[in-house]
Amino acid sequence: MPSTHLRTTLLAALLTITALSAQAAPRHPTLATLSPNARQLFADSMRTAEASFDPTLHLVRKPRDPHGNAIGSYMVRESSWLALGLLLRDLPGDRDRAATILTTVLDNQFTDPATPWFGSFKRSPEEATPTLAHHTHYVEYDPNWRHFIGTTFQIILTEFPDRIPAPLATRLYQAIDHAILGEANEHRLTPAYSNIALMYGALWDFAAHHHHDATQIAQANAWNQAVYTLFKTHNSFPEYNSPTYYGVDLYGLALLRNYAATPHIRALAASMEATLWSDIADFYHPTLRNIAGPYDRSYGMDMQSYVTVTGVWLRTVLPADKAPLPNPVSLATEHLGDLWFAPQIVILGTHIPAAAMLKLQHLAAPHAVRRIIDDKRTATAYIGTNLIYGGELNPNPDTTAANNQVSQFHPATLQFQTPSGSIGWVRLLHLSPIDASADATGLTLKTTSGTLTFLIHAPGLNSSQAPAQLKAQSWQLPGLTLTATTDATDAKTFKAEPTDHNYTLTYTNVTQLHLTPKP
Repeated sequence: MPSTHLRTTLLAALLTITALSAQAAPRHPTLATLSPNARQLFADSMRTAEASFDPTLHLVRKPRDPHGNAIGSYMVRESSWLALGLLLRDLPGDRDRAATILTTVLDNQFTDPATPWFGSFKRSPEEATPTLAHHTHYVEYDPNWRHFIGTTFQIILTEFPDRIPAPLATRLYQAIDHAILGEANEHRLTPAYSNIALMYGALWDFAAHHHHDATQIAQANAWNQAVYTLFKTHNSFPEYNSPTYYGVDLYGLALLRNYAATPHIRALAASMEATLWSDIADFYHPTLRNIAGPYDRSYGMDMQSYVTVTGVWLRTVLPADKAPLPNPVSLATEHLGDLWFAPQIVILGTHIPAAAMLKLQHLAAPHAVRRIIDDKRTATAYIGTNLIYGGELNPNPDTTAANNQVSQFHPATLQFQTPSGSIGWVRLLHLSPIDASADATGLTLKTTSGTLTFLIHAPGLNSSQAPAQLKAQSWQLPGLTLTATTDATDAKTFKAEPTDHNYTLTYTNVTQLHLTPKP
């Protein structure tokens, strides 16, 4: 009878062989197999990325508004995305140019295993190498570049290994190993950091199976299972309702749905993906082409005015004049760098449940939405005929500087269409603590801070009109009037001020306020 050690070794080998045999096949997409919408999106992405490409340094230049924390004039991460696009397009010369770009990207990886930043990449070649005295996340380096770039390498090695030289493929595999080990050594990531956790799980699964490492396979499976278990608690990701980071969540899920080595993990990913798309559809207004707030992480208030990764996904299934994306796009488009994520998206394919797709295409009857995010937070929203608004209930909000009124957290929001056809919006500038809720009657806000400040963007409202139209009890905006009912009754407790083509409205000595919309 075999020894215990031998039986264990044989079982591990059997599990590895079984997992490898079940691994999903590459998709091997071509431009001809893409849908017309996906093909047009890809063309816009490549047109703008190539217009930003420096053939001397073999990297893309940073656009006017790149989004993110890129340092210097060039972008290492986004250059890897361009290389992937070149390999998909595969015109004469594309393979050689992609190989040169990838070599340049690899040369910008941190490869000292003794450092906390091991396995990540410089954001730009101009960026100084971190030091043990100065290695703050997102300041001196970005640890998430391990996964954004690593998963790009994963797609290349899965879909186009025959389009790159064998020595380059070896370097890509090695870079992925560095990224996985560096992340593990740093001990900073949890399943709650959803967009990065999903990419990490996909990359870890890929590397573990490439090395036929049964221990790593089991650990990667456990990680992906933990992300799923946390999601299923309330069918939501902790980073809730983010037009940008939902798109990255969808990317991580699509990687797992396509490439995970076991049918079980692929099924978990497909289930989360379908649930996420259904949730997005419930908050979406196809006429306004926006997702209703509240937003845990958002860089803007109008998806038609800046590039979001969720908008890029939706452009694959919606024409340009219906998608929540700037149209047309140019080198001056806000957050243009996120458009260069399109190669990954069109390669992986967009899987939206039929019922959700109908909601994304056709305006449903006015309806309220209520979602439990976690044990402390609840999101509510109202999708009306001509407007959308939302609020987040949170009894213990984060009051640190990282989550203040200039952060990505928008606990109360409203969007509407102005007579000119452009989007007007209102958002509460976050001053903790705040509870906000939305229903058919409007937005209700409660605070113990004594102050509520709103930022208003209302095209068509000029400075000469504002004093008469922005009053404590009534905000008369182009296309929308909001009645404000509040316990701040003294006239001195309200102030309206112009700021950067917008307006700020501030209530002081206030504990509650209700905004009633009247289109």
